[in-house]
Amino acid sequence: MKSEAPSASFSGPFALGTFSAPDQASFPGLVVPEGRVLDLRDAFRDPALTTRLLFERWDEVLPRLEDLAAHGAGLADGWRPLDGLRVHAPVEPRQVFQSGANYRQHVIDLELAHRAPDDPRTPEAARAEIAEVMDRRAAQDLPYVFIGLPSAITGPYDDVVLPSWAEQPDWELELAVVIGKPAYRVSVPEALAHVAGYTIANDLTDRATVFRRDMKAIGTDWLRSKNAPGFTPLGPWIVPAASIADPGDLRVTLKLNGETMQDESTEDMLFGIARLVSYASLTARLLPGDLVLTGSPAGNGMHWGRLLRDGDVMDGSITGLGAQRTRCIAGEAS
Repeated sequence: MKSEAPSASFSGPFALGTFSAPDQASFPGLVVPEGRVLDLRDAFRDPALTTRLLFERWDEVLPRLEDLAAHGAGLADGWRPLDGLRVHAPVEPRQVFQSGANYRQHVIDLELAHRAPDDPRTPEAARAEIAEVMDRRAAQDLPYVFIGLPSAITGPYDDVVLPSWAEQPDWELELAVVIGKPAYRVSVPEALAHVAGYTIANDLTDRATVFRRDMKAIGTDWLRSKNAPGFTPLGPWIVPAASIADPGDLRVTLKLNGETMQDESTEDMLFGIARLVSYASLTARLLPGDLVLTGSPAGNGMHWGRLLRDGDVMDGSITGLGAQRTRCIAGEAS
């Protein structure tokens, strides 16, 4: 599916993305609110430049990007109208770190949805008990982070193919953190200095395959449930961290066929961005361009009893980061 023409809506003077003209190679671009995109290969005189390579030199290139956004109008040959360009996923990460069970209300809703039929508690009593556990977890426990595959990433306006084996495909709109310099064993106070910017991710999940049916002791199967091709629409662009005043106070909204399903603040996160980045870095070395997905707020399909199907259209937006639109199409039976 060809990208629709998006509006250049985001906080700050510029954002970064990956774009292409019809029948041409993709390029890293600086997009400004007026709806123009500067081909950064021209501006940096580097035909091999990619968005990820910019993050590998983030401290060096950021002042240059700021200058281009403010004073680069004279580079007439490098600017193109956003309208008419295809918008790809803004970066190709080497690693994707995903946070699960990180929104208080979301976890409470999921726990209630999966209550045993013989649970003697009233829904109100169960909710209060689960809420108490969540508050204790935020104060005393560790984040829950697992690994996703870069091959699941697709563009913010591309069709999402629902595999025939996915019985319960669900949406999970999330704030995604983009790493700007290597992070290994960084403390919580140091963590945000390693963040280059933020973007939008929809971390689709097949609920039917989250837990192994053949061997329950193994637990979750994130490979099967989350990593089909196209299961992570990303973008439309990356907004530099300096342009987001408080990433802990952004509105995450997903509409399904025009009806609001998710509408929650990142303030509801159990573990904030600094804690997530620090925790992941205690085990793994986070690299420039890597993604840290921060978890999904309440309002998933399991909560509503309405899962994704052929023809559905998802509109996702986060304050200051723009919006994405993806259409679901049924995959062919294998």
